[in-house]
Amino acid sequence: MRLSGYRCRVPIYALGDRMPFIHPDAYVHPDAVIIGSVTIGAGSSVWPCAVLRGDDGVIRIGERTSIQDGCVLHTTHIFPTVVGDDCVIGHMVHLEGCTIENGSLVGNGSIVMHEVIVRSGAVVGANSVLLNGTEVPSGSLAVGSPAVIKPNRARPAEIKMGSDSYVTRARTYRDGLRRLD
Repeated sequence: MRLSGYRCRVPIYALGDRMPFIHPDAYVHPDAVIIGSVTIGAGSSVWPCAVLRGDDGVIRIGERTSIQDGCVLHTTHIFPTVVGDDCVIGHMVHLEGCTIENGSLVGNGSIVMHEVIVRSGAVVGANSVLLNGTEVPSGSLAVGSPAVIKPNRARPAEIKMGSDSYVTRARTYRDGLRRLD
Protein backbone atom coordinates (compact mmCIF):
# COMPACT_ATOMS: atom_id res chain seq x y z
CA MET A 1 0.00 0.00 0.00
CA ARG A 2 1.34 3.42 -0.91
CA LEU A 3 0.61 4.90 2.53
CA SER A 4 1.88 2.02 4.63
CA GLY A 5 3.18 3.03 8.00
CA TYR A 6 1.41 6.39 7.92
CA ARG A 7 -0.08 6.96 11.37
CA CYS A 8 -2.38 9.99 11.21
CA ARG A 9 -5.98 10.13 10.06
CA VAL A 10 -5.66 12.68 7.26
CA PRO A 11 -8.00 13.44 4.35
CA ILE A 12 -6.00 11.74 1.60
CA TYR A 13 -7.83 11.11 -1.64
CA ALA A 14 -7.24 9.21 -4.85
CA LEU A 15 -8.78 10.79 -7.92
CA GLY A 16 -9.42 8.12 -10.52
CA ASP A 17 -6.05 6.44 -10.98
CA ARG A 18 -4.13 9.37 -9.45
CA MET A 19 -2.84 8.28 -6.04
CA PRO A 20 -0.78 10.15 -3.43
CA PHE A 21 2.47 8.74 -2.11
CA ILE A 22 3.48 9.95 1.35
CA HIS A 23 6.77 8.71 2.73
CA PRO A 24 6.26 7.03 6.14
CA ASP A 25 8.74 9.50 7.67
CA ALA A 26 6.79 12.55 6.45
CA TYR A 27 4.28 14.37 8.64
CA VAL A 28 0.92 15.55 7.32
CA HIS A 29 -1.30 17.36 9.83
CA PRO A 30 -4.83 15.90 10.13
CA ASP A 31 -6.37 19.17 8.87
CA ALA A 32 -4.37 19.23 5.62
CA VAL A 33 -5.85 17.79 2.40
CA ILE A 34 -3.91 15.69 -0.13
CA ILE A 35 -5.58 14.83 -3.45
CA GLY A 36 -4.36 12.88 -6.49
CA SER A 37 -0.83 12.78 -7.92
CA VAL A 38 1.08 14.12 -4.93
CA THR A 39 4.41 12.76 -3.67
CA ILE A 40 5.77 13.88 -0.29
CA GLY A 41 9.35 12.93 0.60
CA ALA A 42 10.97 11.74 3.81
CA GLY A 43 11.17 14.20 6.67
CA SER A 44 8.85 16.69 4.95
CA SER A 45 5.83 18.24 6.63
CA VAL A 46 2.45 19.58 5.53
CA TRP A 47 0.69 21.78 8.08
CA PRO A 48 -2.94 22.66 8.99
CA CYS A 49 -5.27 23.85 6.23
CA ALA A 50 -2.72 23.25 3.47
CA VAL A 51 -4.20 21.78 0.29
CA LEU A 52 -2.07 19.85 -2.21
CA ARG A 53 -4.28 19.09 -5.21
CA GLY A 54 -2.68 16.98 -7.91
CA ASP A 55 -5.75 16.58 -10.08
CA ASP A 56 -4.56 17.80 -13.51
CA GLY A 57 -0.87 16.95 -13.10
CA VAL A 58 1.85 16.08 -10.63
CA ILE A 59 2.99 17.69 -7.37
CA ARG A 60 6.34 16.53 -5.98
CA ILE A 61 7.67 17.59 -2.58
CA GLY A 62 11.26 16.61 -1.82
CA GLU A 63 12.78 15.62 1.51
CA ARG A 64 12.88 17.77 4.68
CA THR A 65 10.64 20.46 3.15
CA SER A 66 7.86 22.26 5.03
CA ILE A 67 4.58 23.24 3.40
CA GLN A 68 3.17 25.51 6.08
CA ASP A 69 -0.31 26.45 7.26
CA GLY A 70 -2.86 27.50 4.64
CA CYS A 71 -0.73 26.85 1.55
CA VAL A 72 -2.38 25.91 -1.73
CA LEU A 73 -0.34 23.83 -4.16
CA HIS A 74 -1.96 23.07 -7.49
CA THR A 75 -0.71 21.96 -10.89
CA THR A 76 -1.74 21.93 -14.51
CA HIS A 77 -1.71 19.14 -17.07
CA ILE A 78 1.24 20.95 -18.73
CA PHE A 79 3.30 22.25 -15.79
CA PRO A 80 4.02 20.13 -12.69
CA THR A 81 4.57 21.76 -9.32
CA VAL A 82 7.94 20.64 -7.95
CA VAL A 83 9.46 21.62 -4.61
CA GLY A 84 12.96 20.34 -3.86
CA ASP A 85 14.70 19.16 -0.71
CA ASP A 86 15.29 21.37 2.36
CA CYS A 87 12.84 24.08 1.27
CA VAL A 88 10.66 26.33 3.40
CA ILE A 89 7.27 27.20 1.92
CA GLY A 90 5.80 29.79 4.30
CA HIS A 91 2.26 30.26 5.52
CA MET A 92 -0.49 31.01 2.97
CA VAL A 93 1.71 30.50 -0.12
CA HIS A 94 0.17 29.61 -3.50
CA LEU A 95 2.34 27.53 -5.85
CA GLU A 96 1.06 26.47 -9.25
CA GLY A 97 2.96 24.89 -12.13
CA CYS A 98 6.36 26.07 -10.87
CA THR A 99 9.69 24.68 -9.68
CA ILE A 100 11.26 25.55 -6.33
CA GLU A 101 14.78 24.10 -6.26
CA ASN A 102 16.63 22.69 -3.23
CA GLY A 103 17.36 24.90 -0.25
CA SER A 104 15.01 27.73 -1.23
CA LEU A 105 12.50 29.72 0.80
CA VAL A 106 9.16 31.14 -0.34
CA GLY A 107 7.93 33.72 2.18
CA ASN A 108 4.46 33.98 3.70
CA GLY A 109 1.63 35.04 1.42
CA SER A 110 3.59 34.75 -1.82
CA ILE A 111 2.20 33.62 -5.17
CA VAL A 112 4.43 31.68 -7.58
CA MET A 113 2.85 30.93 -10.96
CA HIS A 114 3.36 28.83 -14.10
CA GLU A 115 6.86 28.11 -15.42
CA VAL A 116 8.54 30.06 -12.61
CA ILE A 117 11.85 28.60 -11.45
CA VAL A 118 13.23 29.57 -8.05
CA ARG A 119 16.81 28.34 -8.22
CA SER A 120 18.69 26.67 -5.35
CA GLY A 121 19.25 28.85 -2.33
CA ALA A 122 17.02 31.69 -3.53
CA VAL A 123 14.39 33.52 -1.46
CA VAL A 124 10.99 34.82 -2.45
CA GLY A 125 10.11 37.59 0.02
CA ALA A 126 6.80 37.64 1.89
CA ASN A 127 3.76 38.74 -0.15
CA SER A 128 5.69 38.68 -3.41
CA VAL A 129 4.17 37.68 -6.76
CA LEU A 130 6.25 35.84 -9.35
CA LEU A 131 4.53 36.04 -12.72
CA ASN A 132 4.62 33.31 -15.39
CA GLY A 133 8.08 32.45 -16.67
CA THR A 134 10.12 34.35 -14.06
CA GLU A 135 13.46 32.86 -13.01
CA VAL A 136 15.02 33.71 -9.66
CA PRO A 137 18.77 32.96 -9.83
CA SER A 138 20.55 31.01 -7.08
CA GLY A 139 21.26 33.14 -4.03
CA SER A 140 18.93 35.92 -5.14
CA LEU A 141 16.03 37.58 -3.39
CA ALA A 142 12.76 38.24 -5.25
CA VAL A 143 10.52 40.87 -3.62
CA GLY A 144 7.42 42.81 -4.53
CA SER A 145 4.38 42.50 -6.75
CA PRO A 146 5.40 41.82 -9.41
CA ALA A 147 8.69 40.67 -7.93
CA VAL A 148 11.98 42.44 -8.56
CA ILE A 149 15.13 40.27 -8.46
CA LYS A 150 17.95 41.36 -6.12
CA PRO A 151 21.09 39.27 -6.77
CA ASN A 152 23.14 37.81 -3.92
CA ARG A 153 20.69 38.88 -1.20
CA ALA A 154 19.53 35.45 0.07
CA ARG A 155 20.82 34.25 3.43
CA PRO A 156 21.47 30.49 3.15
CA ALA A 157 22.02 30.04 6.89
CA GLU A 158 18.53 31.39 7.61
CA ILE A 159 16.95 29.07 5.03
CA LYS A 160 18.73 26.07 6.59
CA MET A 161 17.70 27.13 10.09
CA GLY A 162 14.06 27.36 8.97
CA SER A 163 14.17 24.01 7.19
CA ASP A 164 15.82 22.26 10.15
CA SER A 165 13.34 23.74 12.64
CA TYR A 166 10.38 22.30 10.72
CA VAL A 167 11.98 18.84 10.50
CA THR A 168 12.27 18.88 14.30
CA ARG A 169 8.77 20.33 14.74
CA ALA A 170 7.28 17.61 12.51
CA ARG A 171 8.80 14.89 14.70
CA THR A 172 7.32 16.55 17.80
CA TYR A 173 3.86 16.71 16.21
CA ARG A 174 4.02 13.18 14.78
CA ASP A 175 4.91 11.77 18.21
CA GLY A 176 2.86 14.01 20.50
CA LEU A 177 -0.15 15.60 18.80
CA ARG A 178 -3.44 14.35 20.17
CA ARG A 179 -6.96 15.65 19.76
CA LEU A 180 -8.79 16.56 22.97
CA ASP A 181 -12.49 16.43 22.16
